Amino acid sequence: MVPLAEAWDSGASGWDAKKRERYANDLEWSRSLVAVTARENRQKSDQDPSTWWVPAKSASCQYLTDWVGVKTRWRLSVDQAELTALRQRAADCPNARVDVPLAD
Repeated sequence: MVPLAEAWDSGASGWDAKKRERYANDLEWSRSLVAVTARENRQKSDQDPSTWWVPAKSASCQYLTDWVGVKTRWRLSVDQAELTALRQRAADCPNARVDVPLAD
């Protein structure tokens, strides 16, 4: 969900190799890894919500909660541009709820 390069810039650079591996292969929470087409993956690349958003409006609120959930789960930081974009999108998801188990 949150690309490895984005995670690196958001705090994973300070993790040990074992924690980075756990993050990259997180199967313990179903929203951490989401299957998409190769085309969608290339379009998103390592962008955060300030520069890329899911094209399907029907998936927007799920994308928002998944992104926030992964960032929260792994205690990753959010930069100002990303926060602004997330807040703008959250206005369209008034009943969105994020319940996430924290990673070790």
